[in-house]
Amino acid sequence: QGQLVESGGGLVQPGESLGLSCTASYLDLEYFAVGWFRRAPGKEREGVSCINGDGTYYSDSVKGRFTISRDTTKNTVLLQINNLTPEDTAVYYCATRAFFNAQYRDPFHWDEYDYWGQGTQVTVSS
Repeated sequence: QGQLVESGGGLVQPGESLGLSCTASYLDLEYFAVGWFRRAPGKEREGVSCINGDGTYYSDSVKGRFTISRDTTKNTVLLQINNLTPEDTAVYYCATRAFFNAQYRDPFHWDEYDYWGQGTQVTVSS
């Protein structure tokens, strides 16, 4: 059974950057789509980024500030977050699913993800 571990969260000030990592055990991330989700206090889970076999996807709320990428040498998927705002405060989770056809499937349909990590807290505050 695959295991995912997120890391890189922390307390930062508005305008700063963070790099989150999602590292897998017993699972080769190169052969899966990997999504990043977040859950802010009192809010629903939100899909923010996904890397699939055909490219990358971002929610409108983070487009231009978030960058997702793979580091296949470390079996890791990275999420670079720039220009953080207090609205980015949340627990960030990574999850995996089989590669999908984005013409027909929603990259951020959480129910289609199989393995989830425990999350890493990101807090943006001055």
